[in-house]
Amino acid sequence: MMRATRRRGTILLHWLVTLALILMMSDGARFAWLLWGFVLACLGFAAVGLVFGLMTRPGPKLTGIIRAAHPWLHRAMYWLMAGTALVVAADALGYATPGVTGALAQMVLFSAASLHAIYHLWRHTALRDNALRIITPRALHRYL
Repeated sequence: MMRATRRRGTILLHWLVTLALILMMSDGARFAWLLWGFVLACLGFAAVGLVFGLMTRPGPKLTGIIRAAHPWLHRAMYWLMAGTALVVAADALGYATPGVTGALAQMVLFSAASLHAIYHLWRHTALRDNALRIITPRALHRYL
């Protein structure tokens, strides 16, 4: 029961953060509800990862350094996401973060998320290990 709830929560927060990040970067930061929704979704997603651990795993087809780096790169994504949320929140509240604005933090997160997506698309297509099924809602699995 808890596993299904964790899976659903992780998938929901993953796609919510993705959508909110895209909207925020397309001038959505002017909407307070979107800005704070982004911050809460990021922090909620990071909290789920911190409390319950990573939902993803390297899989048997990953080998060598990529297999060893897999969990650490995912942890780095969680830290980057939480850090971005904190910088965006500080920026919205009028607190300066030295050298980093909310917009810059979002651009860095978007860039890292793009590499993250490319990596999982590569895993799913080149290795054929069904990596996208981990984070895609079950209703969409037939299209993968």
